[in-house]
Amino acid sequence: MQSVYPERFERDVGCSEAEWLGWMPRALGTHAWRREGQRITVDIPPGALDIAWEPLPERRIALLRMQRLKVVFEFRGLDADQRRTFMKPFDLSLQRGGG
Repeated sequence: MQSVYPERFERDVGCSEAEWLGWMPRALGTHAWRREGQRITVDIPPGALDIAWEPLPERRIALLRMQRLKVVFEFRGLDADQRRTFMKPFDLSLQRGGG
């Protein structure tokens, strides 16, 4: 999680498109959303969030191969507190592994 979420930011996410889409219902919670191709629009009154993704070249470390996506987040009509309030549970739901 971040302490500040700008109106637009990008992430390199280690997953396939199928995994990403499988995570979205839980990550987006009760917010209404719709998908068009490689873009999701999330209604977050009084504004919205557009999430777009595109495949990146896979990451290779020795024999390990990891699929990756470039994910772009663009908020509209939400202040810094509203962005953080949405992103905190979103990021927590996508957290994997660790220790």
